[in-house]
Amino acid sequence: MNKFFCIITCIFTLILSSECTAQFSIEDGCIIDTNGECLPNTILGGLPFLRIVPDAAAGSMGDTGIATDNGTNAIHFNGSKLPFVSKERGLAFTYTPWLTNIGLTDVYLIYLSGFMKIDDRQSFGGGIRFFSLGDINFTDLQGGITGQGKPREWEVALGYTTKLANNFAAGLTAKYMLSDLATGQMVNGVDITTATSFAADLSFTYNNDVQVGLYDSRLRIGAAITNIGSKVTYTRNSVRDFIPTNLGIGAALEMDFDEYNTITFALDLNKLMIPTPIPRNLVNPDGGDPIRNPDWDQDDNDVADYREIGLFSGILGSFGDAPGGFSEEMSEITYSVGVEYWYDKQFAVRTGYFFEHPLKGNRQFLTVGAGLKYNVFGFDISYLVPTSNTRNPLDNTLRFSLLFDFEVFQGSNI
Repeated sequence: MNKFFCIITCIFTLILSSECTAQFSIEDGCIIDTNGECLPNTILGGLPFLRIVPDAAAGSMGDTGIATDNGTNAIHFNGSKLPFVSKERGLAFTYTPWLTNIGLTDVYLIYLSGFMKIDDRQSFGGGIRFFSLGDINFTDLQGGITGQGKPREWEVALGYTTKLANNFAAGLTAKYMLSDLATGQMVNGVDITTATSFAADLSFTYNNDVQVGLYDSRLRIGAAITNIGSKVTYTRNSVRDFIPTNLGIGAALEMDFDEYNTITFALDLNKLMIPTPIPRNLVNPDGGDPIRNPDWDQDDNDVADYREIGLFSGILGSFGDAPGGFSEEMSEITYSVGVEYWYDKQFAVRTGYFFEHPLKGNRQFLTVGAGLKYNVFGFDISYLVPTSNTRNPLDNTLRFSLLFDFEVFQGSNI
């Protein structure tokens, strides 16, 4: 059986099957099983590749990027910060190997992005993302080959930002996404199709010069709602899945100790704005057969109601729909912190930490990296060290970004 058949099978099993019939009960903070143990309740949606951080600099700072001074990859995090970044234009190419810790070489993410300031108030940015899952043979459950495929996913984004005041800007980004995982194949008699979606990002940034002790500094605060877009399906089924709409809030403080030494501290908070799964069956307090959860399928069509919620109802309701109440809702927030030090704007060292609640995915990792600028070129590298038992596709993996600074051709200093 091909190395990816199990991955594709899991994906479509989640999409096509009903939720499991095990018994659960709900208490404050989590869903518990019959043994009284809290169970993971990870939020699931379509096109998860959209949340992969495609920037090596941000990747070495715990995946922070909402408010940092990084324009070339701003379109992924927060397009509205473009008028405040220190450069006038730039282009970046990032290569991220995927699952290299298990020996795969043909799974990777490529990201090409850039930006250009029109004037002091307006900026454009754009990005193209390509995620390859390798060349695979599709097989049935008996191991017979049913065809060959090249699962691929794409995103194309173009954004515009303008200052609404000297220290405040807003941005809007339009996106088109395509996910072709197993088009033309059939699972349980159901034809698999290509998933597509149109989406938009809305972002805001506040930027101001401040004085921290004796040091000239800059404070940036950003907020972005990304991937507000149509739901997707990999079948002709009318039930569609949410794409990873996300609310991100970030802050960064950049301090100049002197003309050679600069340090930045960054913090990002992120929360997916899509419905939280709820259990299908509840524990019978009398010890008999499980009880159907009345909130799971109120219209009796054997499809979970949280999957049938409309786009904007799902987004707005995502702040109060967790079965475990407010405590579980708060556990859906991920935290990223990062530190960056530049010497003479030529050499950088970075580190950071990312935390996700154990019941919501349990991604927890330390990141380190470095950056180098020379003439027209820049180079960033990052490395991820896991700190939890949950395996990460980027465990002990290097990712690279190559940057191009076009200001050099205008006689500007790097």
